[in-house]
Amino acid sequence: MRLLRSTVHRDVEKLASRSTVKRLATRAIAMQGEDILLLYTERYHDYSLPGGGLDEGEDHIEGMIRELEEETGANNIRNIEPFGCYEEFRPWYKDNANVMHMLSYCFTCQVDKELGHTRFENHEINNGMRPVWINIYQAIEHNLKTIAESEKKGMSIERETFLLQLIAEQFSNNTKVSLLN
Repeated sequence: MRLLRSTVHRDVEKLASRSTVKRLATRAIAMQGEDILLLYTERYHDYSLPGGGLDEGEDHIEGMIRELEEETGANNIRNIEPFGCYEEFRPWYKDNANVMHMLSYCFTCQVDKELGHTRFENHEINNGMRPVWINIYQAIEHNLKTIAESEKKGMSIERETFLLQLIAEQFSNNTKVSLLN
């Protein structure tokens, strides 16, 4: 899978012993026209792609489907294609490590517009997470404003906004190509 970007969080340089834990994750990209299926998180006031950590030994696509169903209630997940991988090194203060090396494997897919029931974990409920269909350009604008103005923002907003901008750019290019055909 192509590498979309590799980043190192500014606070990683300040960590003295740099013990690292690796985390594999997936992200789902489901669009209908200019609308994209995202998660709005009240605590961080941001939009993010549905997804999360893979279970030990779990296949990337199976993990993406599981996370997408759990977090959004998505139905009829189909036409799954690899989009790319986002690599990041960021602070981590669990499991006797202080740096997390996370690889987020992103896949495009199609889902039905009508969503079923979510199966959020407690921390997702406590953070005020909910699935929404939103215009991708509005989501990008919202996240950019949160980056610029909010003290509540989480560490993942830069990743999510980069991915949304890349998706929008590809969506725009694909729309232009289809209009020419």
